[in-house]
Amino acid sequence: MSTLFTKILNGEIPGRFVWREADIAAFLTTGPLADGHTLVVPTEEVDKWTDASPETLARLISVAQRIGQAQVDVFAASRAGLIIAGYEINHLHVHVWPSMSMADFDFAAADQNPDSAVLDANAQRLRAGLRRAGHGEFVPAG
Repeated sequence: MSTLFTKILNGEIPGRFVWREADIAAFLTTGPLADGHTLVVPTEEVDKWTDASPETLARLISVAQRIGQAQVDVFAASRAGLIIAGYEINHLHVHVWPSMSMADFDFAAADQNPDSAVLDANAQRLRAGLRRAGHGEFVPAG
């Protein structure tokens, strides 16, 4: 049975992709902690991060780092937050978002009803930032 993320990766459910390559993809979450909050996922259905191959995990974190660097630049944040939780969807994913303080790490404060136009604009801004950083080959047109 496909996970929600597999359905997004396969285009069965729409996603605001900011990164796409053969084994890893990243798209904005629909429950953001901050503007630009992105989920980085392997295309392979891996449930827990502890079950991922070292190569998959390394690539996942490498992509998350590049996205975090772009988020800090694009959204004028002091840091990028990163969490691997894994309880929401049984498909390995890394949360990456612009952060100004530890208060930004409270998932209870996530916006559960974000404005679609704001999400679209944030995806465009992040894609542009990733292209400026030299990652254009992995950034979809959007």
